[in-house]
Order: sequence, then C-alpha cells, then structure tokens
Amino acid sequence: MMRGMKPRPGDDAPDFDARVTGVVPEGDGRVALRSLRGERVVLVFYPKDRTPGCTLQACALRNAWQDLAGAARFFGVSGDPHESHRRFIDKHRLPYPLIADEDHGVATAYGVWVSRRFLFHHYFGMERSTFVIGADGRIEALLENVSPLGHLALLRKALA
Repeated sequence: MMRGMKPRPGDDAPDFDARVTGVVPEGDGRVALRSLRGERVVLVFYPKDRTPGCTLQACALRNAWQDLAGAARFFGVSGDPHESHRRFIDKHRLPYPLIADEDHGVATAYGVWVSRRFLFHHYFGMERSTFVIGADGRIEALLENVSPLGHLALLRKALA
C-alpha cells in the first residue's frame, strides 16, 4: 500500500511510533503500534482538541468508557501538541491517551490527513475517522468521516 492511502479492512495497519499524552497508569511517553501486537487497538482520528465536535466525541467515549475499556486499547489522534492534549485530558477527564501527531505522519500513513475546502479556502486537515485494528495487526473496521454524534454507536457495532 502506498503511503497516504487509507488502509481498508483486511490490510496490515501501518506501524507508527509517536508521542503519547497518557493517563494513569501509562503516563506520558511514546507508543509504537508494533509494541501493542496481540492486543486490539482503536485509533480515533479527530481534527482538534477543545472544539465543539471533538469535545462531544471525546466525552461520549469517556461516558461509555466502562463498556468500552475491555474491548481494546484506545488512542485519540490529532495534530495538536502534547500540552494541548494534557489540557484536553485534564479538563474533560478523558480515560484514554492521546497521540500528538504534530507532523501528521500517523494521519498520513492512515490516509486521514486530507485536502479540505471551506468556501474559497483550500487547506489540509484531519479527517474524523476511526480504525479498529485486530490483535494480528490487521484493520478490522474503518469508520470513515463519522459525525461526532453518531461515532459511538458505530464504534460499539464495530467492536461487537
């Protein structure tokens, strides 16, 4: 698969090594997908910390955490820096870590750093998409361009 193309169910998940802003017990540090082999992983790509839609989506995951936590290892991924992630986690008591993808390397590998257009402005941004990665390192499910309101229901179905 070429870099920047979105992996599909059945494809190998692109490996990454990235800075993570964690919660207890993991804390801050780095995470590599290869180190999570043998575990189911969920990568939730979202545009920006502390924006209305992203906060709604993050808090929905937080509120459903008791049901979701045993299903996989969860990571939120955005281009925001570590300090922004720390404030977002602390303010909303998020129970899962966030990956600081400032150079957009993880998003590019997963094909979610995309060209956007708003009115007459063209820019690149993060597509709100979620990948469920199986313990074997293959993509199990892809939730593309999800809405913050519908994300949780789609994720529950994908994890069932």
